Amino acid sequence: HGSIPRAARRGAHKCGRYHEPLVNTPPLRSWLPSFLLLSMIWGSSFVFMRWGSEFFGPIPTACLRVGLATLVLLPVVYAKGLHTEMQRHWRNTFFMGCINSAIPFALLGYAVHEMSTGLASILNASTPLFGGLLAWLWLKDRPTSSRWLGLAIGFLGVAVLTFGRDPAAPVSEQASTWGILAVLLATFFYGLAACFAQRHLRSVSALTTACGSLMGATALLALPTWWLWPAQMPPWHAWASIAALSIVCTAAAYALYFKLNTQIGATKAMSVSYLIPVFASMLGAVLFEESLSMVHMLSGAIILVGTALASGLWVWPKDQ
Repeated sequence: HGSIPRAARRGAHKCGRYHEPLVNTPPLRSWLPSFLLLSMIWGSSFVFMRWGSEFFGPIPTACLRVGLATLVLLPVVYAKGLHTEMQRHWRNTFFMGCINSAIPFALLGYAVHEMSTGLASILNASTPLFGGLLAWLWLKDRPTSSRWLGLAIGFLGVAVLTFGRDPAAPVSEQASTWGILAVLLATFFYGLAACFAQRHLRSVSALTTACGSLMGATALLALPTWWLWPAQMPPWHAWASIAALSIVCTAAAYALYFKLNTQIGATKAMSVSYLIPVFASMLGAVLFEESLSMVHMLSGAIILVGTALASGLWVWPKDQ
């Protein structure tokens, strides 16, 4: 919090609340291309997770994903002279890896076999809802009326998606309760991680945060991966999925995400998740012949409206 004058901090604490400094959002053209690219990359990650975890299992898939991504980013960190920064902040970046990579990736690797990739990505779009709620509870970032409305609408959509059932939809398109809970728990950890990064890693470079967090995730997952390693060697296309998941959907995507987190703030950066379902659903339809029921599409639309309001991308006229 070095950017806030000490007197201002004292005055904020006397008032009984403390607000994070507002992020001055740069012009749209400077961050929108990265925003769209990241949504496409993470949309495809649901497909690669499904292919990889089918043969490796959820936890080994998550470990290979973060481990190989670490090997990609670590030489870049040393080449740019950022290894000393990573050593100074290793505790925070390692903890970041546990809550932003290790736990969510394992949960999503399980969930994509309990529901369609499109449905998993729709539920994943609730990430800004948990991020906004946690930012209010932890960072004392009091939501505007637009964001309160967005949180209410978004969580209503999650409830419809969780408890609603379309009688006309085939059994193959229904999602298990455990799969839904796994995705929601993963999005909770994503929201927690974004708030943690905004509080403790604002001054750390995006590349350092990405590489350090991936190392932490690898360390946490290494032992259970050794225990759960498949008895039979997976085929080459499973390894190809892991490579794409690691290099493109993790190493490159994390560098983009943490850069966005610094540029436009945690809540807006998390709102990338509400574009992911578009790409994930298209890929699921083409590759797995998946389709979304009316309940899924309705609840998905409700969630996306809620996240647009909760993330501040769509402002209610009253707040303008």
